[in-house]
Amino acid sequence: MAVIAAESLELALPDEAATARLAARVAARARAGDVIGLSGGLGAGKTAFARGFIRALPGGAAIGEVPSPTFTLVQVYELDRATVWHVDLYRLTRPEEAWELGLEEAFATAIALIEWPERLGDALPPDRLEVALSAGTGDGARRARIRGFGAWRGRVAGLERDG
Repeated sequence: MAVIAAESLELALPDEAATARLAARVAARARAGDVIGLSGGLGAGKTAFARGFIRALPGGAAIGEVPSPTFTLVQVYELDRATVWHVDLYRLTRPEEAWELGLEEAFATAIALIEWPERLGDALPPDRLEVALSAGTGDGARRARIRGFGAWRGRVAGLERDG
């Protein structure tokens, strides 16, 4: 299947609160069946983004801790509007290992937030949002490169508006 060209956007995120606000704007556009890839090095803010995303959804504010699923690999949140699978693929060595987690179900019925999505290789769905985070200048500052593919292409517009 051919990947439809991406719509992209680059943003400066001066602090963790700005990362959470961006995540909330993405959450407002997300729906069941969406795949959102969160890439970047260790400590780049992938889990902070996921935490802000989950807490922004209806029912998400009631969730206490939103830990990184580095060791559990998957955390599932049953929220009011959608089920969210928070997946961390860092420890996987082959794309085939991801299917043992039941990702087909997440791709079909839930919102899948995937840290280290590049570990899926060619199995990464063509309809997806990619959020690449990197360190910015200043304490807690980050940069985000956002790319929408397929169904996400039209939903990228407006994500730069903070507020």
